[in-house]
Amino acid sequence: MEETPKSNVDPEHDFVERMILEQYGERFRQCIQCGVCTGSCPNSFFMEYPPRKFIAALRANLLDRVIQSNTAWTCISCFSCSLRCPSGIKLTDVLIPNLREEILLKGKATPQEVQKALENTSRYGNPLGESARKRSDWTKQASVPVKILSQTPEPVEALWFVECYPSYNLRNIVTSQAFSRILNALKINFGILGHEESCAGDDVRLGGEKGLFEMLVERNNKALKKYKFDFILFTDPHAYNAFKNEYPKFGVQYKTVHYTKFLADRIDKLKSLFKKELAGTVTYHDPCYLGRRNGEYEAPRELLKAIPGLKLVEMPRTRENALCCGGGGGGIWLDSYIGEYSKERLSEKRIKEISHVGANILAVACPYDMSRFEDAVKVTGYEGKIAVKDIIELIDEAMQ
Repeated sequence: MEETPKSNVDPEHDFVERMILEQYGERFRQCIQCGVCTGSCPNSFFMEYPPRKFIAALRANLLDRVIQSNTAWTCISCFSCSLRCPSGIKLTDVLIPNLREEILLKGKATPQEVQKALENTSRYGNPLGESARKRSDWTKQASVPVKILSQTPEPVEALWFVECYPSYNLRNIVTSQAFSRILNALKINFGILGHEESCAGDDVRLGGEKGLFEMLVERNNKALKKYKFDFILFTDPHAYNAFKNEYPKFGVQYKTVHYTKFLADRIDKLKSLFKKELAGTVTYHDPCYLGRRNGEYEAPRELLKAIPGLKLVEMPRTRENALCCGGGGGGIWLDSYIGEYSKERLSEKRIKEISHVGANILAVACPYDMSRFEDAVKVTGYEGKIAVKDIIELIDEAMQ
């Protein structure tokens, strides 16, 4: 029998062995080279080793060629390939993060934005480089009380894990303040961690920094164990995904719920709070980490249909076929890098799709979507014609 060629990767950090340690990581050997993954990838046309070719190169012991290519940092972890793979290969959760980790371990060139975001997260607990002391500053202008558990350590029904962009980004803060008003109107006993909260780390994990991700898991769990609550509530699908699917691998398991499901389960109560009709035609963008990754498609639409005055229309690509905004898996830090290969961002393509269905409101349910689509509206010339709003903001407006 012909001897299997040995990997040219440093045995101490053997790429294939690390993948096999991950659940179903060894399935890359079962690839039938059907090409469904590459056909599903929105960036495959400029990716030097798109998914199918990447797996073929890996099985041919050509990993170094992939490492030298643009493949690792042009993937935006949208889960399209993983969802459709007939062999169940975990391209998004296993292959790409391990490829990125290999690049980091070997000290190969990494996009500057990624380096900065990872450094900030390690040093400050968030990719924006903001002080932990400022994490709850947004609550001061919320116009309703927001319980910070370190100041009032009493049991709550819901512990709202706010996450980084909703805590620091000025546009996302507006959504956070609106959500606090909704929770108060529903008489939900909730609290936040404030300065004790660190980044949930989903983008860190997918970016190849597994050690840093484990540190964040440990840090957040230490903070959470101080308090009593029934479940963790999320407005960020990336944090929701981390706590639902990744934290349990480290023995950190809590009941988790994304806000769209939480509010949809209370839709009758919400309807009784609506005081205003909102004029407009709205369409909804399915976030990758709420939809494709975690299968929640209906709750957001139930909420939009319940808001008085709004007409809901659908884009051609919806639910599992929705086009990614380009921000996941660290993509939010990679615009400059990806821009070297593609002159049009995915968010800009998505805005053009919206223009074809006659909607003047784009409803989102992810903080990444907010900033990316608002920028895309300006770039594509639809400023003043399409308003980007989180479902939370639309509900809050109808309640005013």
